[in-house]
Amino acid sequence: MEFITLGHGSGGKLSHRLISELFLKYFQNEILIKQDDMAIVPGSSMNWAISTDSFVINPIFFPGGNIGKLSVCGTVNDVAMSGGIPLYLTAAFIIEEGFPLAELERIVQSMAETAASAGVKIIAGDTKIVGKGQADGIFINTTGFGLIPEGRNISGRNAQPGDVIIVNGTLGDHGVAVMAERHGLEFSVPIFSDCAPLNEIIALLLENVPRVNVLRDPTRGGLATTLNEIAYQSNAMIELWEEKLPVKDEVFSACEILGLDPLYIANEGKFIAILPEEFADIALATIKNHPLGRDAAIIGKVVDKPKENSNNKVYLKTALGGKRILDMLAGDQLPRIC
Repeated sequence: MEFITLGHGSGGKLSHRLISELFLKYFQNEILIKQDDMAIVPGSSMNWAISTDSFVINPIFFPGGNIGKLSVCGTVNDVAMSGGIPLYLTAAFIIEEGFPLAELERIVQSMAETAASAGVKIIAGDTKIVGKGQADGIFINTTGFGLIPEGRNISGRNAQPGDVIIVNGTLGDHGVAVMAERHGLEFSVPIFSDCAPLNEIIALLLENVPRVNVLRDPTRGGLATTLNEIAYQSNAMIELWEEKLPVKDEVFSACEILGLDPLYIANEGKFIAILPEEFADIALATIKNHPLGRDAAIIGKVVDKPKENSNNKVYLKTALGGKRILDMLAGDQLPRIC
């Protein structure tokens, strides 16, 4: 008999196996089968982007954010990755008996402030209280709704050979910040989560760039796992350039000490944009002109279609000229990260 493990929540191989072999087996339909981070639902004049997510992070408060800020950012960002304009959120809380009311107020206040900064309204919700020891402080579920302007077609299925890959900033900040807080680790240079709503910078990108094929935020499983998802959706092969990957020195050093790989660590204020090479310069300039994109870089490209039956769809071109296969995350480097 098989049992659920923490690895099933990693966003990596076990998560994808659980989705494909269990959830899609019973829930499969023409919307869900696309396996983007949001559902695109036809409307009378414009399509709706709808995304739902649950947040179980440990610790609840961390440098740069807390579970409330994270719950708003995570769902707003998933809606924005469709090219949609986030408008509304719902929020449901599962709270353990004995949870401090003052901490709950901090969380709710943070949610309100983050929603206001993202231009969305929290319009409905639910609260459940469970007995002491039956949860871990507080869990939050949010669902986001946004409208997709006519003519936009952005999906993980749309990557094309020749497209460039852009990331809006440094990798691994969120995961390392949470891990350090969880284990009481101190570094000479403090590390903060990158948790932030991305809808404003995405809107600027889409206003200035004629065509963007794919948008995705590399959360659980990090950049490498997210690019594997896109490669499988698009049946494409992706090449990354090691010397172009933006990683803060302090994050890289922490990963080396702890035996972690920043390519597989969660981010909460980063996005990947995949678009035709002819628009690379204007896209990069637009992203860099926003505070959340100052460290943006072109980090790779979509190359030829993979060989038939090949499972090696993403690879890293190293600084020495070699190639390293980047598979999906196996297991879970950092459980309870979002």
